[in-house]
Amino acid sequence: MIDPQQGRMAEQLLELALRSGAEAAEVFESYSLSRPVFFEANRLKQLESSQSEGIALRLWRDGCPGLSVAYGPVDPKILVDRALALSQLNPPETLELNAATQVQYPDLGSAVAVETLVDWGRQTIDLIRAAYPELLCTLEWECDAETTRLVNSQGLDCGYTDTTLSCFASAEWVRGDDFLSVSDGQTERHQLNPVALAEQIIQRLSWAERTAVAPSRRMPVLFTAKAADMLWGTVQAAINGKQVVERSSPWSDRIGEQVTSTAVTVSQQPESGPFSCPFDDEGTATRAITFIQSGVLQLFYTDRSIGRSLGSGTTGNGFRPSLGSYPTPGGFNFVIQSGTQSLSELIATMGTGLVVDQMLGGGAGMSGEFSVNVELGYWVEQGEIVGRVKDTMVSGNVYAALKQIVLGGDAEWNGACYTPSIIVEGLSVTGRG
Repeated sequence: MIDPQQGRMAEQLLELALRSGAEAAEVFESYSLSRPVFFEANRLKQLESSQSEGIALRLWRDGCPGLSVAYGPVDPKILVDRALALSQLNPPETLELNAATQVQYPDLGSAVAVETLVDWGRQTIDLIRAAYPELLCTLEWECDAETTRLVNSQGLDCGYTDTTLSCFASAEWVRGDDFLSVSDGQTERHQLNPVALAEQIIQRLSWAERTAVAPSRRMPVLFTAKAADMLWGTVQAAINGKQVVERSSPWSDRIGEQVTSTAVTVSQQPESGPFSCPFDDEGTATRAITFIQSGVLQLFYTDRSIGRSLGSGTTGNGFRPSLGSYPTPGGFNFVIQSGTQSLSELIATMGTGLVVDQMLGGGAGMSGEFSVNVELGYWVEQGEIVGRVKDTMVSGNVYAALKQIVLGGDAEWNGACYTPSIIVEGLSVTGRG
């Protein structure tokens, strides 16, 4: 919860800003408590507890915005003076503030004791090493609670506390001069599943026991759920209203048109998953939105400023990339409508092709063109994985790929995107064979 003393700080900042000549102001507060647990080389290595607090004041004087930030205790006058000084360097803009409302939203998620995180970590290591005793495991388990409060001079006052559990596990396997690293993770609200995490890693290790060679040609490529977000990252960028205003999105003029396969439906579900939030960083209530329906582009996501430029209004997607940044359109809780087939069923339908599970390097840019090295991938023959591939690269174009895809039914959260595994027809694969 917000510290009462800090709550009074927000009110002091608003009052002082208005007394100092600002016609409007807002205060954004963030407090977090993180308790990570680290394992290294199969042993518990370290327990930590870190706490941080930050406050950002944004004001307008003569229509010109100024933003100042402080971490920890600060003199309110210093923060106001900084913001006023910066406002003199900025041009005037249309004032965008939400009207008066006072809502304290229910807290999200459940905290977990450090002892439970330690037990989950040990259980994961024990399960993995029961199958592969020679492995070295590195793990991080964390319970993170963050409280957000936004108040402004219009009378807006809203806040909530968000508790998220996350884990990441990496298993390293050294066989002679062959080094293999298999990793996976989870992010959830109330409960993590160490058994499922271990089973995912063990499955990948069993597929990697033998090696295979991928030929160089065009072929079907299956991206597992944790690799598929490379494709959806480009989609999120293409439906960002800021990119549309700047005319850099290839979909800028394609509302109402078919842009992907009819199998694709992309929505935003603010009440689902571990990254849910009731309001954006401008105080606008978030809402469920369908951006792509059966392949047809429906809407772009916007903040208040970009929504005004597009004439569509805000979609409740104004987020700050950092405490010291102005709100800008940001995506969260993107949900890709799943198919019905499990991962094993998808693999069985491939015939011959490549499974990509982990990649090296960045994804596609706004152009959609990508060329990535496969860190962990598997060769498929007659619908079965026959071994792990090495020194292999996959390239193609995201927009073209999304017109010829098959979606699995094994969706999971990867970052803030809920995606299943995907088969893309006809990507270029370059293998050392």
